[in-house]
Amino acid sequence: MAESHGGAKGPAAGAHTEADGGHHGGGFPPFESSNYASQLVSLAIFFVLLYVIVSKLALPKVGGAIEARQNKIDGDLTEAQALKDQSDAALKAYETELASARTRAQAIGNESRDKANAQADAERKTLEEQLAAKLAGAEKTIASTRAAAMSNVRGIAADAAGQIVQQLTGVVPDAASVNAAVDASLKG
Repeated sequence: MAESHGGAKGPAAGAHTEADGGHHGGGFPPFESSNYASQLVSLAIFFVLLYVIVSKLALPKVGGAIEARQNKIDGDLTEAQALKDQSDAALKAYETELASARTRAQAIGNESRDKANAQADAERKTLEEQLAAKLAGAEKTIASTRAAAMSNVRGIAADAAGQIVQQLTGVVPDAASVNAAVDASLKG
C-alpha cells in the first residue's frame, strides 16, 4: 500500500482512501435509507420470480410425487385387502374341510367300532353255542357214567350186604329181601 509521505496529494490520494474502506458516508449500504426503494423492488421481483418458479416447477413435481406416493399406498392397501380376503377365504375353506374330515373320521371310527362289536358278538355267540353243545355232551356222558356206576353200585352193595348178613348170622339171606333193602337204602 502506497501511502503518501508528504508526496503528491491529489485524486490518487482520494481514490486510495475510498479503496481502503470509504468510511466517509456513514454505514452499511443495505441499511442506508437511500437504498430502501431499490432493495424493496429487487425483493418484490425476486419474490415474484421465486413464487413463479416454485408454483410452476417445484410444486407440481412435489405434488406429483405426493400423489404418486398416495396412489402407491392406495394400491398397496387395495392389494393387501385383496390378499387378506383371499387368505380369509382360504382359512374358511380349510376350517370347513377340517370339520368335514373330523366328521368323516368320527363316522369311520363309529362304523369300525360297530363292525368290531358285531363281529365280537357273533364270535361270542358261536363260542357259547359250541360250549353249550360240549357241555350237553359232557352232561350226557356224566349221566350215563353215573347210571352205569349206580347200577354197578347196586349190584356190589347187594352182594356186600348179602355177604355181611351171612357172616353175621351164618344164614344166607334170600336175594329179594337183600335187593329190597339195598333199593330202600339207595333212595333215601
